[in-house]
Amino acid sequence: MASTAADLARRKAREEDGTGSQANAIPFNQQDFEQLRSECLQSGSLFCDPTFPATWDSLGYNQLGRYSSKTIGVEWKRPTELCPAPQFIVDGAKRTDICQGALGDCWLLAAVASLTLDPQILSRVVPPGQSFTSQYTGIFHFQLWQYGEWVDVVVDDRLPTRDGKLLFVHSAEGKEFWSALLEKAYAKVNSSYEALTGGSSIEGFEDFTGGIAESYDLKEAPPSLFNIIRKALKLGSLLGCSIDISSSYETEAITSQKLVKGHAYSITAAEQVHSSGSLVDLLRIRNPWGQVEWTGAWSDDSREWAGVGPEERRKLDHRADDGEFWMSYSDFLRQFSRLDICNLTPDTLTSNQVARWNYAEFKGVWRVGSTAGGCRNYPATFCSNPQFFVRLLAVDDDPDDGEDGCTALIGLMQKNARRERRFGRDLNTIGFAIYQVPDEFKGRSNVHLGPDVLLRSAAVARSPTFINLREVCGRFKLPPGEYVIVPSTFEPHRKGSFALRVFTEKEAHSRSEGGWTRRTGGYWSDW
Repeated sequence: MASTAADLARRKAREEDGTGSQANAIPFNQQDFEQLRSECLQSGSLFCDPTFPATWDSLGYNQLGRYSSKTIGVEWKRPTELCPAPQFIVDGAKRTDICQGALGDCWLLAAVASLTLDPQILSRVVPPGQSFTSQYTGIFHFQLWQYGEWVDVVVDDRLPTRDGKLLFVHSAEGKEFWSALLEKAYAKVNSSYEALTGGSSIEGFEDFTGGIAESYDLKEAPPSLFNIIRKALKLGSLLGCSIDISSSYETEAITSQKLVKGHAYSITAAEQVHSSGSLVDLLRIRNPWGQVEWTGAWSDDSREWAGVGPEERRKLDHRADDGEFWMSYSDFLRQFSRLDICNLTPDTLTSNQVARWNYAEFKGVWRVGSTAGGCRNYPATFCSNPQFFVRLLAVDDDPDDGEDGCTALIGLMQKNARRERRFGRDLNTIGFAIYQVPDEFKGRSNVHLGPDVLLRSAAVARSPTFINLREVCGRFKLPPGEYVIVPSTFEPHRKGSFALRVFTEKEAHSRSEGGWTRRTGGYWSDW
C-alpha cells in the first residue's frame, strides 16, 4: 500500500509540473536534443547515437537480424552521402513524401500520410526548424506519444541503405528525409526496425496524436458512417482502412482492380459530387506505396468523371499517378473490410469551432499474486484487479443514433508490446468490465469493491472482446451515474503494465481506487 501511495504521489507531482505533456515532453533515453546538438556544434562533430547505433541490432533480430540474407549489403549512410543537397522538408510535408520500402510497416506509413493533412498536428510530431544546413550536426528529433506520456526522441541521420538507396521509407523525389528519420525515431522507441513489421494504423494514429481510436467492420457499417467519416475529417481525425486476408498467402496480393489485400491505406477526403443530375458520395484514399491505384469506378481515368462539371473536377484534382485515388462510398463498403478512426484529445485540437472530447488517463500494473486477478471467469481472484471510478453527469446534446445517454470511449492499452518481441514474449489477452457503483459507495474515496458487489451483480457493459492486441477499445452509451471499470488479463497471474483512457462527450468526473485522478483535459476532476 505504501508503494502504491508513493507511486500516486510521484504521478501527481509529474502532472502538476506538466512533465510528459505535449508542451513538456520527456527526453527519451534521457537524451536532450538541444544539449546534444550544442555539444556537437562545439566539437565540430556529427552526432552518432549510442542508444540506437548504426548496426544490425538496430535493424532487427530475426528476418532483419545479423545473419539474415535480407541484411546483406546494408550500409548506414547520412543523407549528405546520398545526394548533393538533401532537404528535411520541401514546401511542407506531403503524402507523396511517404513511399514504402522493404519493411512491412504500411500500417505506420498510412498513419504518417494522414498526419500530413493537419500541419499543426504534424508540427508537434516533427518539430520545425530542422535542416541539413542551419546548425546541422547530424541530429534530429521527433515527439511521440507513448502510453500516456509524450517523449522527445533524438536520432542521428545515419539511415539503412543498399546500393546507394534508402532501404525503408523514402520520398518520391528522393531528396526529402523527414519521413525516413521519423520512421527511424519510431523504430528506436520500439527497439528496432523489424519490430515495426505488421500492425494496424490505429497504433500509429494514437502514437502521433495521443488520441483514442475506433475500428469499424465495414460489413456491419452503421447507416450514418459516411457522415461520421466526413465529420471526423473536419475534426482533424486520422482515418485508415484495409482489406482483410484469409491466409498469409494473400498478404499484399493485388486484386483485379488494383487494390492490395492485407495492406493499410489512409482516407484523406470525403466529398459529394454532382454526377448526371444526382449526388454521389466519394472517398479519397491513399496507398502508402505511392503507386498501385484502384482502377474501378471513379478511378483516375474512369468514365464516371465525364458526368462531373469541370469546376468540380478541378476541385477534386482527380488525376495523378501518386498512389491516391477516388472511390465511391458504396464501392468502398464492398471492397474494404475495416475502417479505423483516431479521435483526438482536447489539447490536440486548436480550433474553437469544433467540439472536443473530455478525457482522463490512468496507469496501472497487474502484479502476480497481488493485482493480476484475471477476468470474471476466475471469481476467486477477479476482485483483486485494479479499479477505476467514473461519474457520468449529463447526456449527449445531439446523439447520432437518436438514443439518450452518455457516450464514453474506453481504451485499455498494454505497454511495450513491440519492444518485447525480440525476447519472444507474447501479448497478454486483455479486456475490461464496467459495473454500476452501489449507492452506499458513490462518491467515496479509497474504495475497492469486493466480491459482495462485483460477483453479485452483472456488468452493465464490457469490452468488445478479450484479445491479445496492444489495445482493446469500445464505445458505450450509458445512463448518467457512477461506474467502476475493472481492467484485467483474461487469465489470472499474468503480469503487465497498462494505461486506461476514458473519453466522454459531456462533463464527467473520475478517480482511481486510491483517490487520485490525472486530469488531462476538458472537465475531468477529482471528487
